[in-house]
Amino acid sequence: MSQQSIKVGDKPEVRYLLRIADSCLVLSQRLSEWCGHGPILEEDLALTNMALDLIGQARGLLTRAGQLDGQGFDEDQLAFLRDERQYFNPVLMELPRGDFAFTTARNLAAATWLRLLWARLQDSSDAEVAAIAAKAFKEASYHQQHAADWTERLGDGTEESRRRIEEALKTLWPYTNELFASDDIDAHAAATGLGPAWDTLRADWRAAMDEVLAGATLQAPADSRYIPSGRVGIHSEHMGHMLSEMQYLQRAFPGGVW
Repeated sequence: MSQQSIKVGDKPEVRYLLRIADSCLVLSQRLSEWCGHGPILEEDLALTNMALDLIGQARGLLTRAGQLDGQGFDEDQLAFLRDERQYFNPVLMELPRGDFAFTTARNLAAATWLRLLWARLQDSSDAEVAAIAAKAFKEASYHQQHAADWTERLGDGTEESRRRIEEALKTLWPYTNELFASDDIDAHAAATGLGPAWDTLRADWRAAMDEVLAGATLQAPADSRYIPSGRVGIHSEHMGHMLSEMQYLQRAFPGGVW
């Protein structure tokens, strides 16, 4: 018998933390798909280790979100027993793995954003969140540098590598708008000191991205008005397929532990 789904409450502080935790959790799932499939052994290991870093970040925030939610859910229940509409990650994180160029471009966009976010969260009014952020900032800094180095290699490399990284950037660029969409949940987080409103990160993110792209002799794609709705639980067609794989073991063997 499969385990019954759980549902978190509507507390804005819980939703705010879940948006970040789910971003890390879902991106880690996509990166873990490179395990055994990396273009070279070093990158196979690097991408897998980055996935583990993201899982660690997700674990910390899921645990804290569960405490604040007050229903007694632990990190495993929150990670594996919510339905699709109860995940609040930006759609960017759930897009299929793609080729190495797409993974590199997404890692650059996501790690640049997370690095800025973790930097601000180190000053969170929630001491537990601030402690998680202090460690996560160092990890995100490495992830961002790794992606920046590969973006430069691909952009300023062969004709084929340049074509692929340009196509990857063009595909994912509209999805990055969601990283800076703010609402009442963000306003509450900013007002209470829990964390920054996401729209305050846009200028620094764009400046950092432009610097990397310039070093790779690339240009940012044209801006788009498209704003996905993953952070409010409305996902792409890819999310459900990913969750069916990610949640299978926990739902097939309820309460199972290692």
